[in-house]
Amino acid sequence: MAVYCNPININYRYQFNLDQRRGGALRICREAADPSMICFRDRYYIFASMTLGVWVSDDLVRWENHRLPPELPLYDYAPDVRVIGDWVYFCASRRDENCDRWRTRDILNGPYERIPGNFPFWDPNLFADDDGRVYFYWGCSNATPIWGVELDPVTMLPKGERTVLIEGHPFEIGYERSGEDHCLLPLCPEEAEAEMRTFLAARGMREDQIPEDRKAMIRGMFSNAPFIEGSWMTKHGGRYYLQYACPGTEFNIYADGVYVSDRPLGPFTLADNNPYSYHPGGFLPGAGHGSTMRDRQGQWWHTSTMRISVNHNFERRVGLWPAGFDADGELFCNQRYGDWPMTTEGDPWRDPAWMLLSVNKTAAASSYLDGHEPNKATEENVQTWWRAASNSRSEWLQVDLGAIYDVHAIQVNFADDAIDIPCPVEIAKGRDRYIEERNLQTQWRLEGSTDGEDWFSIEDKFDAHTDLSHDLVLREEGFRTRFIRLTDMAVPYGQNPCVSGLRVFGRGYGEKPGISSFSAERADALDMTVTIRAQENTLGYNILFGSSPEKLYHSWMVFSPGEKRIGALVKERRCYVRVDAFNENGITEGRCIPLEEGHL
Repeated sequence: MAVYCNPININYRYQFNLDQRRGGALRICREAADPSMICFRDRYYIFASMTLGVWVSDDLVRWENHRLPPELPLYDYAPDVRVIGDWVYFCASRRDENCDRWRTRDILNGPYERIPGNFPFWDPNLFADDDGRVYFYWGCSNATPIWGVELDPVTMLPKGERTVLIEGHPFEIGYERSGEDHCLLPLCPEEAEAEMRTFLAARGMREDQIPEDRKAMIRGMFSNAPFIEGSWMTKHGGRYYLQYACPGTEFNIYADGVYVSDRPLGPFTLADNNPYSYHPGGFLPGAGHGSTMRDRQGQWWHTSTMRISVNHNFERRVGLWPAGFDADGELFCNQRYGDWPMTTEGDPWRDPAWMLLSVNKTAAASSYLDGHEPNKATEENVQTWWRAASNSRSEWLQVDLGAIYDVHAIQVNFADDAIDIPCPVEIAKGRDRYIEERNLQTQWRLEGSTDGEDWFSIEDKFDAHTDLSHDLVLREEGFRTRFIRLTDMAVPYGQNPCVSGLRVFGRGYGEKPGISSFSAERADALDMTVTIRAQENTLGYNILFGSSPEKLYHSWMVFSPGEKRIGALVKERRCYVRVDAFNENGITEGRCIPLEEGHL
């Protein structure tokens, strides 16, 4: 069985950032984001921001990182890659300079041919239609739209004027609102205009001296307007599906929406199923700015950016989920258990084979620093972590599952905690960052026990030469254990080991939860409140919602009962809600109700 667990298990490279907003302070974190995924000559490739390379796989499960030629714009954001005939075309973002393109017939070995560009862009996406015509989409701002234009297929230069395709509508589209859980309310245009004028006046700047595009950006700073960015075009059944990301990469509700049209340059209409990619709950949230690809077997997949955003707003990872088109042509993505182990085989709506066993279970450790207690490794929150008091290999972290279970998978998630070291090289002139080029190592041992006294080896990476900060240990046949212990840890730069999640998956021997009891009410045009009543024998709940009982394509996982506000609704569109309950033994499907009826 081909099994993986988000985020993609790859060596995420460290980055040394000069934060100009903090006086040039050095901030260090791992980053990979904005993935473009393609299938080329029967292999899969993911190009992601700030990786210095490309990830390659034969099965969508095991990925290897290969360096790319240094002449490519590897320090530019949002690499875009498309297959056109025998060629792979590559470009990346540079907002204030003309952006070149490159093409190759051999991704790993090159050579790459340069195609000169003649205009700057941000968050690019190239698309080749069935008739040989080529189109280009771009845009990344909370003040400007996503544009589209037809390109000459030889020179890759625009053939006409750009067309506005997608703009933000946070007063009508709930999932476009910014902030954690969509908490930031947008200002109306008049209020944003007043804030901009106050800002300019305080700096002695006259409004008539500011270019209109710069005023739009300043206005956007104060409007809480969503970033509309990260476009990706997919054609299916003769229709064009223009995907876009919003409202901001640092939020748990970072999502991909989709518009549809019968023509590549529109006009476009908001699809019935929105947001298309949405994973706000669970251990590692976020599912915005990505790409959609069909594999060798015809199965669709969506890859997007997942957020951590503690050491830096752009501290991010990459996730992969099954996707597809339903009988009505609606583009969907299954993220119901989006950071649990899943197989690449079968129905895209398949439930996970193994349940989460470790959430809120008792944890102990050899030592810890205040605020980073052992239980932080089991609370299913990537933004908190256990931190050892030293970097000695004698430090350990242990989870007590509370009973003996059949364990099939363990995900070991290492975190970074305000690394304070100098940059290994001088940051190049004209850049504000350096990406670590050395191959580092993350090493550890993993043990199990049924009684906490006699231990057996599960996995030994004491001498590993890999640097996998979200490593996955799989045992398809399973083994019986109650205790899991992580020992002998050594992590990059001699840090004290930090673990955000020692996550254990398998099956128990007891009963599944009962059917969940809940109420759901529409608070206003864009928000609903789901209130879940506590019940025994339950570890968590998955709130599912969508446009019909058969299309509950959106989900939000929570680990406690009570009230949950969900602000992802679209104005004047019908919504149905279901709450599934889960524990170590399985999932119990709830009853579906129309949101307007309110109560179950």
